[in-house]
Amino acid sequence: MSLNWKEIDLILSELDLCGAKIERVIQPSFDSLSLSLYKSGKTTELFFSIAQGACRLHTLSSAAPKPDRPLRFMECLRSRIRGGRIESIIQIGDERVVKVELSVPRSISDGDGQASTFEIKKYLLFVRLWSGAGNIVFVDDEGSVVDALARRPKKGEISGQPCSIEEDLLIGQTSHGAHEKKRVFETRELPGIGSFNERVETFYNEHIGELSRDKLIQTAHERFEKKSRVLEARISERSARVVEFRDSERLRELGDILMANQGVAFDGKHLHCDDFYRGGQILIPVNPHLSVVENARELYEQHGKAKSGLKDVESELEGTKASLKRLDLELAELEMETEPLLIARALAKGGTTRMAANGARQKRSYPGLSLEHSGWTILIGRSAKENDELLRRHVRGSDLWLHARDWPGSYVFIKGRREKSVPLELLLDAGMLAIYYSKGRSNGGGDLYYTFAKYLRRVKGGPKGLVLPAHEKNLTVKIDDARIKELRSLIRDEENP
Repeated sequence: MSLNWKEIDLILSELDLCGAKIERVIQPSFDSLSLSLYKSGKTTELFFSIAQGACRLHTLSSAAPKPDRPLRFMECLRSRIRGGRIESIIQIGDERVVKVELSVPRSISDGDGQASTFEIKKYLLFVRLWSGAGNIVFVDDEGSVVDALARRPKKGEISGQPCSIEEDLLIGQTSHGAHEKKRVFETRELPGIGSFNERVETFYNEHIGELSRDKLIQTAHERFEKKSRVLEARISERSARVVEFRDSERLRELGDILMANQGVAFDGKHLHCDDFYRGGQILIPVNPHLSVVENARELYEQHGKAKSGLKDVESELEGTKASLKRLDLELAELEMETEPLLIARALAKGGTTRMAANGARQKRSYPGLSLEHSGWTILIGRSAKENDELLRRHVRGSDLWLHARDWPGSYVFIKGRREKSVPLELLLDAGMLAIYYSKGRSNGGGDLYYTFAKYLRRVKGGPKGLVLPAHEKNLTVKIDDARIKELRSLIRDEENP
């Protein structure tokens, strides 16, 4: 449902915006715009949407969320109209086109570069609330289009073209004929309390389009259920591995039984013999292509891996359970949020609504693993592909690179901070992670080298992610199991699908 012209007139009549100062310009989505206006000690959030089937304008009860990255039209308006004032805001006839006249003070510099006087720059903002053909067009005082929310070359709504919106409306009215019977519109009765503005906001938030609260909550449930199924499958798998690894001593016992029965012939893929550890007879699965001794050696190797891997599997199981619990908490937080724009932002980022609501910068998404540690960001590439992706797109020359010496494994980066040197404790923790996520983990520690990313040179024609370091320094670290567990708990997205 888009607003009709009578409803637009009613909304504008409820607002006192002439002379209001433009403090902020926010573009929450590709098809919406919000102006934060200040007048007489009161701030008003004026929201425009040209979404298909939901074209409207109304006030917001709270500030619109900022986009994840600066958007073209928003930056254009910010650079030109922020600090300006609204001279008038009217609907052109009954055409569902809102015309906003703006005045912006601009300083004029003298020959010495000193500001001496001010001039007033005039702009127009046309908001066309036609479902399927809506747009917001920004026009300068010479009648030329500066930019448009949706660039439409066929309509001339692109930078540098003359704006003909008012002329086109006049021609359209004339061509339809003065006596043509027009459709009669009435202001619809919307449920709720408060002004029409407030009831319009509530109605759209709850019922209309992709940004309706019901639709967003349904999307959240579907997405979170999918993630939950993945995490629950991982919990089941890792629980089974914990049970298997906890009985690792049995693998050693089976190896001993095989070694004691080297003269017994295989019965197909099994060896039938006495169980002198637990009593009775036992069928031990074997590989018929290997000797008894070789089968026993494989069991001993499995015993060793299970014994050393039990702590890792238990830690992974705890982390997965924590991720599932955190997922439930995030869904509960989304369900308590009443502002659809904030819910949509949280879903887009995969974060919580509280993070979006307070305007805090969202954590950037990196390939591989990442964690925040004492105000520093540490990145970990788990494969050649992730190492290469980090090198190409996510690190700068001032970031510190660490890698286990003589062992294949992860690239670990410490993101540099302006005028800050990396603390020794942080360097040791990052080095510990570099050893832990390498083939040298079982040694309990080892040597690694580190240098700044600007001293890394890719090997031409070499494998993906392969680099040759320069100015590297050596560091020796020993893995502390308790410390590693604490660091891994900081890797928030490690278990997320």
